[in-house]
Amino acid sequence: MGGPNAQSTLETGRAGWTTGELARRLNAELRGPSDLAITRVEGIDRADESTLTFVRDAKHVASWERSRAGAAVVSRSIEVVPGPGRAVLIVDDADIAMITLLEAMTPVRHQPGAGAHPGACIDPDAEVHPEARIGPGVVVGPGTRIGARAVLNANVVVGANVRIGEDSELRSGVVVEDRCVIGRRVRIHANAVIGADGFGYRPSPDGRGLVKIPHAGHVEIGDDVEIGANTNIDRGKFGPTVIGEGSKIDNLVQIGHNCRIGRACIICGACGLSGSVVVGDGAVLAGGVGVADSMIIGAGARVGAGSGVMDNIPDGEAWVGYPAMPVRQTMRIIASMRQAPDVFQRLKRTGALGPDA
Repeated sequence: MGGPNAQSTLETGRAGWTTGELARRLNAELRGPSDLAITRVEGIDRADESTLTFVRDAKHVASWERSRAGAAVVSRSIEVVPGPGRAVLIVDDADIAMITLLEAMTPVRHQPGAGAHPGACIDPDAEVHPEARIGPGVVVGPGTRIGARAVLNANVVVGANVRIGEDSELRSGVVVEDRCVIGRRVRIHANAVIGADGFGYRPSPDGRGLVKIPHAGHVEIGDDVEIGANTNIDRGKFGPTVIGEGSKIDNLVQIGHNCRIGRACIICGACGLSGSVVVGDGAVLAGGVGVADSMIIGAGARVGAGSGVMDNIPDGEAWVGYPAMPVRQTMRIIASMRQAPDVFQRLKRTGALGPDA
């Protein structure tokens, strides 16, 4: 329903809207006054009479009734009464409607001007489209091609023979190492590293140290992917590490060498995938999931936060726990553990455990 910093003005440069205008913008059914002035969007617990909030599910209806909010965007499946002097905007999906408003409200992010900043260092053998935007301190290596309207913000470093597609944006401090391929409309947040060496070592022949395994592959990132800040995606040992089209990867994620992430996957913050992991289309890994080498997570699978995946997960299944197991199995184990002290005491009272228990 919005955190303590969720407040936002409705649109840059505009003082506010009326509920009627908002209803038209969202193609919503309006119940209540159409001339109610709305100046900001806020979570329901921090809303006042000039605030638009939203009610996505039935459990928040009581919060709406207690709140001071002037108006709410409400999913059609929920019954909400406006009340005197208040309005509700009925839409098919409140979350989607709020996304529409937030897109209008979010200020345009500052970007470098068209062309290359004088402080950029671009190799003469690189090909940079004239419509690309290259910020100060950017380094572009030989043989690299940067597509139309791509944006490289300050201090991005791009190695040799890299491909960056049209309309992609690399935020400040991103590093893309040699031979990696970035698709179209990809967004990579600050300080992510694409194409670092995979983590591979073997004991040296004399047994006195470790020998580094070379990683001759690269990384391929499909169209419409978003990669969070400080995430690392390692290059393959032989072929590529692949991130499928439309997948979204959160901050502080580690993707090991030769992983293959499918289309439209979600990988939340602090996940760690060891080498050669396969994640099927549409799978979701919640925060802090760890995945062992060469595991296969099926299409549409769900893995709960903090889980440790040490076995393959079939398509469409939900697993959780450490080690991860199907949700029902894990819940039975947890229930048994909670009952164990009482069971122990009953057995002890009956003498079934013997005198030394």
